[in-house]
Amino acid sequence: MHATGARTGEAHSGAPASRRIGPYVLLTSLDDPHTRIPVPERRYIARSDDGAHTVLLGTPLPGADHEAFLTEADTSRYLLGQFMAPAAACSAPGEGAWHTRPYLPALPLPTALAVHGGPLPERTVRALGAALAEALIVVHGQGLAYAGVSPAAVLLAADGPRLTCFGAVRAAAPEGAARSGLPGLEPGSLPPEQAAGGLPRPLGDVYALGATLAYAATGYTAPESDELPPALRTTIGRCLSRDAGARPQLAELLQAFAPFPSDAGQTTGAAALLGPGWLPSRVIAAIAHQSAAVLAADISRATVPASRQD
Repeated sequence: MHATGARTGEAHSGAPASRRIGPYVLLTSLDDPHTRIPVPERRYIARSDDGAHTVLLGTPLPGADHEAFLTEADTSRYLLGQFMAPAAACSAPGEGAWHTRPYLPALPLPTALAVHGGPLPERTVRALGAALAEALIVVHGQGLAYAGVSPAAVLLAADGPRLTCFGAVRAAAPEGAARSGLPGLEPGSLPPEQAAGGLPRPLGDVYALGATLAYAATGYTAPESDELPPALRTTIGRCLSRDAGARPQLAELLQAFAPFPSDAGQTTGAAALLGPGWLPSRVIAAIAHQSAAVLAADISRATVPASRQD
C-alpha cells in the first residue's frame, strides 16, 4: 500500500545562480529534491530587483497548462483563513507563467521530515491536522473544494502550517480525464474518485488531508493501519476510506485533533496546539537557518535576463 515517501534526507540549499523570472531574482529552490515527493509546481524563494520584496515564487512544471496554472493561482487570491498562503501577484498576459506570495520562513512538509530524520511527533501531527481542518472548513464555507492538499502543498512555519498549490488536481487534468500518474501529483494523496476523473469535492479534500497526515506520522501517504500512531489510527484511517460517504466531516476531525476544553475561557481549536514546541527543534532550527540565509542573500550582481519558461 505504500506510496512514494521519504523517511530521511538533507535540506536543499542549492540556489539557481542569478536566474530571473519576471521582475524577480531567484535566491534558492524551496523544495528538497532528495525527498522524491512530487510537487505540483516549481517553487523558489526570490527577491525583487530593488531588493525591497522577498517572495515565494511558483512556476508551472514542464508541459503543464500555463493558462490553468494561472487561473488556479488567481482564484487562490480570494481564499480566506490564517493557514492559507494565497497568491498575491501573477504574471501578466504574454509573460511566462508565474505567481508569488509574500515570503514566510517555512519548510515544505517533506523537507521537515528529512530535517527531523523521520516521521514527526504525534503532537505535531495533531496540531497540523487541526490547523489544516480549520483551513479547509473556511475553504468549503466559501463554496470551494481545495483540490490540491498533499504533503508538498503544506509549508511548516513557526506559527503554524500554510496551504499552497491550490487547485493542483484541476490544473493537472480536465474534468473526466484520469489523473493518476500525472507529473506533480502525489498518488497517495489523490482521492480515488478524482483519480478516475471525478469532479473535486470537499470529501476529496478530507481524503487528501488524511493522506497528508499519514505522511507526517509515518513517512508514507498510504501506510498500513498498524503503522499509524494508535491514538490517530482510527481518525486518519476514516479519512482514507475509499467510500467518500464514510469519511468524517471536517468539524469532527477538528474536535478529534483539538478537543474543546471544558473551560470556555481557554484557547480552542488549532491555536491551542500551535504554541511553543509544536514543531521539533531541528525543524525550528532549519527554518531559522533558511531565514538567516535569505536575509543575507545579495542580488546586487544579478544581471542575467529573465529566464524563458518551459
